Amino acid sequence: MPLQLVSENGKIDVADQVIAVVAGSAALDCYGLVGMASRKGLKDGIAEMLGRENLSRGVEVRQEGEQIHLDLYVIVSYGTRISEVAHNIQSKVKYVLEEVVGLRVDQVNVNVQGVRILK
Repeated sequence: MPLQLVSENGKIDVADQVIAVVAGSAALDCYGLVGMASRKGLKDGIAEMLGRENLSRGVEVRQEGEQIHLDLYVIVSYGTRISEVAHNIQSKVKYVLEEVVGLRVDQVNVNVQGVRILK
């Protein structure tokens, strides 16, 4: 269901996939994040990492009344503090969605699906 923003000039419909792509792009800018993971979970105990063309598959957008809730599924870099990476992702995604799209984001939940060693 698309999000509807109403202004004095009319209404704007923003699809959930647009919100997911903007959120995924913002998250990829964060230090310690290797990539987005598939929401479907693990395949043979390994998280499937998504390419840049599939950013929306790693983000789930839910609307509850006027509130937006996001669930991001990510893979972090080995050796980074997972809690700090997750906090940075939450802050960056919330800021970008509020500034770029004009949404008021209530929750950004980060689900760490895996850890990768970078060479």
